[in-house]
Amino acid sequence: MSSGTRKQWKKWIAGVLTLMMSASFLLSGYGIPRAEALGQKGIQTAVKKVTAAGRTFTVKTVSIPKGTPASIGLAEGQVGKTQDLSGIVQKYHAEAAINGAFFEAYNGAPDPYGMLISGGKVIHIGRYGTTVGFKRDGTVVMDVLSVNITGRVTGKDGRSLGWYANFMNRTPAENANTSMMYTPERGATVGFKGGIAVTVRDGIVVKNGINTNASIPKDGYVLVFTGTMKSTAQRFAEGAAVTLTTAYNNQKGEAPDWQDVVTGVGAGPRLITDGKISLNPEAEGFKDPKILSASGARSGIAIMPDGSVLLATVPAATMKQWAAIMDKLGAKQAMNLDGGASSGMYAGGKMQTAPGRKLSNTLIFGTNLQTF
Repeated sequence: MSSGTRKQWKKWIAGVLTLMMSASFLLSGYGIPRAEALGQKGIQTAVKKVTAAGRTFTVKTVSIPKGTPASIGLAEGQVGKTQDLSGIVQKYHAEAAINGAFFEAYNGAPDPYGMLISGGKVIHIGRYGTTVGFKRDGTVVMDVLSVNITGRVTGKDGRSLGWYANFMNRTPAENANTSMMYTPERGATVGFKGGIAVTVRDGIVVKNGINTNASIPKDGYVLVFTGTMKSTAQRFAEGAAVTLTTAYNNQKGEAPDWQDVVTGVGAGPRLITDGKISLNPEAEGFKDPKILSASGARSGIAIMPDGSVLLATVPAATMKQWAAIMDKLGAKQAMNLDGGASSGMYAGGKMQTAPGRKLSNTLIFGTNLQTF
């Protein structure tokens, strides 16, 4: 090799080393651990034989490193639709996904039953079970959560009156006496006719009248009052100013630290609390034998001692067995997700557990998630 060639090689190697050092500096400057930033540690799948409750179960798992972005994957991008899990994964560019909250899969609109939080906003209210939440700093929390949506409406005369919403983004039961709130996550319209619809844009009432499947503004929301609650709509004169407050409470009536939660899914029951089995479905409002005693396909999510997340599915287990399995997997906190034909999980570029039906909502993970 000539001296000129050697000089060129040395110059080339020096340039490569400089680029590598610069990349390392940039990644550490953003607070990203070097190994994780370079893809040496990421989402991992496994199939495990777990002996628990006197039996051996085949459990499929997906390990999600702490801090991996998480979001809600909605069917067709809105609350109250269904879609194949593969379609949801593709739409949101998810690297991993698991089915989320229970939903109506047999009769009527496929509305969720559990809590849904997306982009830091509540988009569906659940009234039972446990909710898992992902904070901005990568911390994951679990609690029996309730949400209260309240506000004030102030007319041009200065008179101020209160209001509240019982539920969000779901179709009310026939002949129900209720107040419902609809946000853009519901889609273009509320999805039904009946009651009195109040349309609010940028905090101002712009329309008040009979609900003929009201349009939902992208810069506001619609309140629909049905049955005996219709009279409440009289407080919302066009031009009135409306305020909105979202308050979190837990089972003890305390205000948990959930204001920084950007993504949340409610299902349940809770399986593990602080490293110990804590199953008590009746206390969380569950009455269905499918939850209380029957065996079925299960999906679940756990927070591990190091702050990472473990997704898991099992083809058949009772809830007591499911709690014992999560305990053997080393979960610090764990909860059940929707199961049966809804049990589905994706990671590693393929379907790990194929659901037997289209899904309403999912928890999705990935470094390049597409949000809407």
